[in-house]
Amino acid sequence: MNQKEIKELIEVLVEKDVAEFELERGDIKIRLKRAQTAGVGASVVYAPPAAQPVSLPIATPAPAPVAAAPAAESEEGICTVKSPIVGTFYEAPSPGAPPFVKQGDSVALGQVLCIVEAMKLMNEIESEAAGQIVKILVSNGQPVEYGQPLFKIRTK
Repeated sequence: MNQKEIKELIEVLVEKDVAEFELERGDIKIRLKRAQTAGVGASVVYAPPAAQPVSLPIATPAPAPVAAAPAAESEEGICTVKSPIVGTFYEAPSPGAPPFVKQGDSVALGQVLCIVEAMKLMNEIESEAAGQIVKILVSNGQPVEYGQPLFKIRTK
């Protein structure tokens, strides 16, 4: 992979607003990660076989100001819990175990509602409001996207 291909890859990732990306081709590994603060560039680490990583600063435009979407939106006493990551939704801590919550259950603030698995890591998703589960919007084992609604909770 030459420098021109790396620049094209970076341009696509910036255009698509990808925060982190990793690519392995044989014995070449490239990892791109954008800084979270506005105005700071991402860095590229290119590691050819038996060589030390080289860090190349990449200038990226500051992201346009966007109102941060809250993880839970309230509309008439209903809180929507959304997936904070892309992964696979699991309603229980292990196969055959009872689900964390069912429709109609009362939940407390910070109570575990489900697990979203991403890259073999199990991420517990917690309730962002105390109330009652009105609706579970995804089924067990279903892939979920970032920001996808998972639960509707009627707040107390």
